[in-house]
Amino acid sequence: MNKPGILLEVVQVLSDLDLFISKAYITSDGRWFMDVFHVTDQQGKKITNKAIEYIEKALGPESNILGTKGGSWPGKSVGMHSIGDHTAIELIGTDRPGLLSEIFAVLANLHCNIIAAEVWTHNMRVACVLYVNDETTFQAVDDPSRLSKMEEKLRNVLRGRGDDVKGARTSFSIGTTHVDRRLHQLMLADKDYEIGGSVTEGNEVISFRPVITIDHCEEKGYSVVNIKCKDRPKLLFDIVCTLTDMQFVVFHASVSSDGPYGLQELYIRHKDGFTLDSREEKEMVIKCLEAAILRRVSEGFSLELCGRDRVGLLSDVTRVLREYGLTVTRADVTTIGEQAMNVFYVRDASGNPMEMKTIEALRREIGHTVMLNVKRVPSSTNAPQPSRWTRSGFSFGGLLGRLWS
Repeated sequence: MNKPGILLEVVQVLSDLDLFISKAYITSDGRWFMDVFHVTDQQGKKITNKAIEYIEKALGPESNILGTKGGSWPGKSVGMHSIGDHTAIELIGTDRPGLLSEIFAVLANLHCNIIAAEVWTHNMRVACVLYVNDETTFQAVDDPSRLSKMEEKLRNVLRGRGDDVKGARTSFSIGTTHVDRRLHQLMLADKDYEIGGSVTEGNEVISFRPVITIDHCEEKGYSVVNIKCKDRPKLLFDIVCTLTDMQFVVFHASVSSDGPYGLQELYIRHKDGFTLDSREEKEMVIKCLEAAILRRVSEGFSLELCGRDRVGLLSDVTRVLREYGLTVTRADVTTIGEQAMNVFYVRDASGNPMEMKTIEALRREIGHTVMLNVKRVPSSTNAPQPSRWTRSGFSFGGLLGRLWS
């Protein structure tokens, strides 16, 4: 049966399973909806019965995936469940080289362990959602004086040189909003869609800037949003999430691929029944959708690290990246049991390939118990480039599978 937000629920579940949507047909009329998704896993294979069972359970009558309940897919942080007792911290401010290293160092000095984190950057702005606990008790940090000290130090780091026009914010979140959706909400509220990036960043974005148009469907009374952009995982989620948070309802849609490009045609209305009629309204929606698509785009290199977790690990890793002139554009930090699995998307100012001395420096800093995989993130959706391993025979994906089994 149809209900408000149901499309976002469905797409969110598929996104959390890291499924690739090659084609989709979405329709809802009155009390019912019918969505068809053509999906594969990240290896291009059919999904397993276990994944199908999870989807059925997550969307079933007992589920409330956009609220306080969550699924239990092994190793996936859907919302804020399955990562133990924690304190959630939300940060937003102006991005600059070394900022992430400073944030992690502050938390390490305050004897906090980071058990999960997600970091996005776009248009010289950065948004983070961090889940921390006490390094000794493994419990949430709830002492008011300690939280106040933490907030003050993090705010000072975010202020940086003191010339932040938009300002920086630190808050301790309450609730269970899905982490990716929360990052979209933080950056949307921060108006990261406004022009404000550097010349370098602007030149990079132009090579894959989405093409978005909005027309009016007279016959049915819809606004029709057409999007053509570089295809990638989680693309549909980012689009539907942003439209939902802007109070629009997607009634019908078709999704397909054209070589390296993803094509979306969405028939929408505002939740109050209005369509997009004015030029200003259309331009605002186009800007917000473009920002939502580009926030998750990363070019350069990805560093995948897997090993035994310890306090200060993230601070050490990001400090070495900073010392070698590498900027973190996106980060995904996860802890499963005692294992830390961290992915950093990095680049340098000139876009040159990462040197082996940087990889060796990381190895010296974090110890030989941590596996390190370096991959070049392709600028198109062609076949992935070969990985450069620091140990032969190690499969990052294979290790994740063993941990989750």
